[in-house]
Amino acid sequence: MQFRLARLWRVLLPCLLCAFAGIAAAAPLQAQWSFRLLPGDAQLPAHSGLDAWRPAQVPGSVNDDLQTAGVIGDPYVGAAEAGLQWIGLADWEYRARFDVDAATLARHHAELRFDGLDTFAEVSLNGQPLLKADNAHRTWRARVDGRLRAQGNELRVVFRSPIRTLLPQVQAMPHKIAGNYPSPYGDEPKDAMVGNFARKPAYHFGWDWGPRYVTAGVWRPVHLDSWDQHRITDLAVRTDALDDQRARLGVLLQVERGATAGKASVAVDVLDPDGRRVARLEREVTLQPGQNTVQLPLEITQPRRWWPVGYGAQDRYTVQARIDGGGDPAREALRRTGLRTVELRREADADGGQGFAFVINGVPVFAKGANVIPFESFPARVTRERLRRDLQAARDAHMNMLRNWGGGYYESDDFFDITDELGLLVWQDFMFGGGMQPGYDPAFRANVVAEARDNIRRLRHHPSIVLWCGNNEEETAWKDWGHGKALAAADPGFAAKVWQGYVDLFGNDLRQVVAEEALGVPYWSSSPGNDLDAKANDSRRGDKHYWDVWGGPALPATAYLRETPRFMSEYGLQAWPQLSTVDAFATRDEQRIDGPVIRAHQKFMAGQGNERLLHYIEREYGTPASFADFIYLSQVMQAEGIELAALHHRTSRPYTMGSLYWQLNDVWPGASWSSLDYFGHWKALHYHARRFFADVAVAALRDEDGVTRFRLLNDGRQPLTAQWRVRVMDVAGGEFARQQETITLAPMAATAVADLVDADLLKGHDPARSVAAFELLRGGEVVARRLVHFVPAREQALAAGQLRAELVADGGDYRLRLHADGLVRAVWVDFGDTGARVDDNAFDLLPGETRELRVDADARLDALRAALRVRTLGDTLHAASTPPHDPASTPRTR
Repeated sequence: MQFRLARLWRVLLPCLLCAFAGIAAAAPLQAQWSFRLLPGDAQLPAHSGLDAWRPAQVPGSVNDDLQTAGVIGDPYVGAAEAGLQWIGLADWEYRARFDVDAATLARHHAELRFDGLDTFAEVSLNGQPLLKADNAHRTWRARVDGRLRAQGNELRVVFRSPIRTLLPQVQAMPHKIAGNYPSPYGDEPKDAMVGNFARKPAYHFGWDWGPRYVTAGVWRPVHLDSWDQHRITDLAVRTDALDDQRARLGVLLQVERGATAGKASVAVDVLDPDGRRVARLEREVTLQPGQNTVQLPLEITQPRRWWPVGYGAQDRYTVQARIDGGGDPAREALRRTGLRTVELRREADADGGQGFAFVINGVPVFAKGANVIPFESFPARVTRERLRRDLQAARDAHMNMLRNWGGGYYESDDFFDITDELGLLVWQDFMFGGGMQPGYDPAFRANVVAEARDNIRRLRHHPSIVLWCGNNEEETAWKDWGHGKALAAADPGFAAKVWQGYVDLFGNDLRQVVAEEALGVPYWSSSPGNDLDAKANDSRRGDKHYWDVWGGPALPATAYLRETPRFMSEYGLQAWPQLSTVDAFATRDEQRIDGPVIRAHQKFMAGQGNERLLHYIEREYGTPASFADFIYLSQVMQAEGIELAALHHRTSRPYTMGSLYWQLNDVWPGASWSSLDYFGHWKALHYHARRFFADVAVAALRDEDGVTRFRLLNDGRQPLTAQWRVRVMDVAGGEFARQQETITLAPMAATAVADLVDADLLKGHDPARSVAAFELLRGGEVVARRLVHFVPAREQALAAGQLRAELVADGGDYRLRLHADGLVRAVWVDFGDTGARVDDNAFDLLPGETRELRVDADARLDALRAALRVRTLGDTLHAASTPPHDPASTPRTR
């Protein structure tokens, strides 16, 4: 019975959380929404009739509403972007008509709460001004006591174009501060970018992985809150002490009281992860008019701690608070939280270096993961299911940390509920994506401080958040990219003022807000950075962004082995998504490497990024024979390069304590550095990540000098006894060297086995015909493997037609049997648009090896056989030496 009750609690709890919504009454506004182009707007002559009211969806965006109305097409299909920039230059008006029930009208107090207004908004209610907003990241509130009526309320929101609003003041500046990506479309001057002056998602102005869509709209819900004498406005739980025997907590209640002081009874219950009450406290308090902070101490014995995935369970407690017995949502609050401690450990080295390690519950955690960008150009489109799909994929790839990058928006509660559940640590940037900010403006800084306080209070109960970081790349841009030097040369006084504003905002203001509100989570001023130390992007101190591979000098992937940081928070290689994703926005005739639609979906170097991709592909694999080969080889290159870097970081533990590649997800379908494409399809990189981030892994890393460093990785908290094996063989089969030994791997460590030069491994054999397999075995079974090749793939003796495939039905399941007659590299199994998926992909097979894959599919066997395509590197490289074929065709194996 107890087990059944525990299961029932886990089912009911999400419903209770939604009902209480964390704090006071939070009824979404029930209204009929409509929108229009503001009458008299300068865009109206070119878009006549748009000043008529049309239905709108809230939460949403004007772009979505225009598409739903049939005014514009799908902004992701073809090369639509250039023709839609007028939307960001226009002023838009939204209207909500709603009634209010008698019970709400009878209350003493009422408030309209706007969780997201994008961005410069003028709000009126029943013809009277209500508020002006200028920050898409803030919650905006307006008291409407006595201003509501039973029927026919009308709420209007006018959204001013952020470009037209800010451009005059930016153009008036004698010297500009650095922006990010200039518009190629003429909607904004390239020398007067407004994005850094707007508290709006920076990526809306365009980035090197996504389009420029300067949106407007009510992008998060609107609520009508009402109450009588007092209400709970916030509930937080601070962990003051925590060990195996006891958790000492501080429960912090924010209570708003009416015009007179008075007494109130406060009750707090704590329910354990199974729904059993483990603590209760009741107290009478005196409340003063206005905001009151009530602090209540609580203790829990034998607490169940929240751990990141791989280190323990993700147990969470539920804290319920009531004033005067509750019975009214305004007087009740509920939070679900985990008990854990977090430390950013920065121990000094004897040589002047300084570590950078996250310590959770006293245990140092090697951070394995990726950077997260927004999931959509239009955030209101993102569903909980979409978030779960990509976050579950992160955990399935053995990631334990994600960095929420600073050029987007503060993610939804759904995002953090899921990271809490999955045990994914979150490095959370404040929303500053690059360039430089006008921190010298006190009003700008005050706006940001209010934004930070809003979002920390909304999110601080989530145990997954373990860092608040001031910004992305602003300090290194100023110090290392020439931003500061260029401005100082033009106007030294203004440059000094800009830098002091930066220090005030990121060194002082945000640090203070985090200290006051974040319940002990540490603060870091910039990424990459050393918390305002002299050098911003330092391999010996702080976190590192490394882009000499791919960016800048475009060094080969082996250069990753020469860069050993304390914590690598950005590095990456680009790849295109699979062909079915490209089909969603480009016809087969449009699928050419230099075609206009393909260039429109390649944002790196303003559409020239495929040249950089070809540079990396041709260096290792040769020239692709078709666009389909180009896609495949881009994914192979990305996966093999990032694997080299990630394994190098892991083998450098404990000097290096984190590896977060750029990036996990996509904002739209196109070329990017992601390992998951827009539709959630795994690129080759994500399959590789599941292997190179596994708790137990083999790292055999061959550098440009022909030396292979052989290391074994064990992220588990217990020693592991196993056998390592090294075999060297011909690509056609035939083993000419083997060594095997038993070894005990230390916990949470990299164990060095040997450094081997090519001559020791090859023993005179032809490097183009040889491959070395480094393996870890337990019970005679291979649990981890890494292959080492001695020449670039384009020079390797890889034969075509070395893989045999057979798809069979096994009861109600499908199995794909693969057999390699010789060395087969980079197997890629694809079932087209059938929706079928294999349980592994993007792997190698040694000569004579057989592998069986489970196929998850609803289609019939004959349809799957017809759709099946199996690519290999050998087949693709041989195709490159023959005349080009149909761009959409791919080698096919039955």
